[in-house]
Formats: sequence, C-alpha cells, structure tokens
Amino acid sequence: MTSRSGIRPPPRLYVLTPVAGDPAALGAQLAEIARTVDVAAVLLRLPDLDERSLINMVKTVATGVQGAGAALIIEGRLDIVARAGADGAHLAGPDALKAAVPKLKPNLIAGAGWLQTRHDAMVAAEAGADYVMFGEPDKSGHQPSREAIVDRVAWWAEVFEIPCVAYAATLDDIEAAVAAGADFVAVGDTVFDDPRGIVAAAADAAARLRITEAAA
Repeated sequence: MTSRSGIRPPPRLYVLTPVAGDPAALGAQLAEIARTVDVAAVLLRLPDLDERSLINMVKTVATGVQGAGAALIIEGRLDIVARAGADGAHLAGPDALKAAVPKLKPNLIAGAGWLQTRHDAMVAAEAGADYVMFGEPDKSGHQPSREAIVDRVAWWAEVFEIPCVAYAATLDDIEAAVAAGADFVAVGDTVFDDPRGIVAAAADAAARLRITEAAA
C-alpha cells in the first residue's frame, strides 16, 4: 500500500474481518478470497484475549492471507504486530497514529482510521500514515453517510498523494467510492454476511471495482 504517483492504478479491495473467533476457519476463508480475487490487504479485528493467544491467532490467520499475497493489518494492538508476523497496524485516530509511527516505520504499515474531520486526516498524513481510511463504523457501529464518505474521499484524492481507503457499507456503495477517487475500497460485513457466501460476495465486489474503473 504505497503512495500514488503519475497515472492512478486501479483501485483494490481491502477486506475488514469480523472480530476473529475461529482463527483457522477465518484464515482459510480469507486465503480463499485472496486467491480468488485481487485483495490488497486484510484488516484483522481481534477479540479481548491474552497476549499469547492473540499472537497465535494472528499467526494462524497470517499464513493463508500472506501466502495469497495480501498484507495482514491488525486493528490496534500495536504491541503484538511484529511478534505475530503481521504487516502493520490500523490505528484509531491521529493521536494513536502519531504514537505508533515510530514503532512501526519503516518496516511495517501504519494505517489511520476513525478520522472525524479533515484536520484529523491531515494530521495523520503529516505524522506518516501510509494510508487513511474514511467511513468505517465506530465501536458502536455508527458510520458516516455515503455522501459524507464520498465527499471526504474526493477531497483527499484531489489534494493528497497518500492513498485513501473508502469503506463501502454495501456493495452498491463501491461505484461511488471509486468514482470519488478511492485507491482502495474496504468491505466488511457486506461480504461476510452475504447469503451467497464470502467468496462469491468478494468476487462481486472486485467485479464492481473493475466495472466502475473502466467506466471512469
């Protein structure tokens, strides 16, 4: 996940997991998705367990995800990223990002989410974020409207080189995110809860990326 320069490359998928339960089953699902469609990264959400259990969980999931060519990013839990073999961390807000960057860079990815204002996003960029994410749900499940996300992504894509991730609450949100200039589109529950199965849903999401990019 690197800064864009010159011609903008096609947008890619960023998969957000539910809170991990069975790591072997989740890792297998994620690996199948990443082998089937182009997935740039997976954001792994962890339960509240002891440190050793979490490290083992991450290692189990990482085997399939990284083996399929996707980066594994941990939500928070900066303390275990390197020891668990993950590729980076996704931090909540500019303050957490600023504290994390010296511990992650230059070898690990530092992503910034839960950015409430344009100022928050700019602070995160100045602090060294490798990407910013707009629109993902907060801890209570609340998220901005599609219009608000599109507005933030369009502003960012126009002004900044650092990649941005647009969260798509539904597959129907993907077209607007791509049209606004998102470098990555994040999908979560809309894929994992799809009655067709997560692989079919992820393939649908990837197809929508290609269709909307071709039409741009």
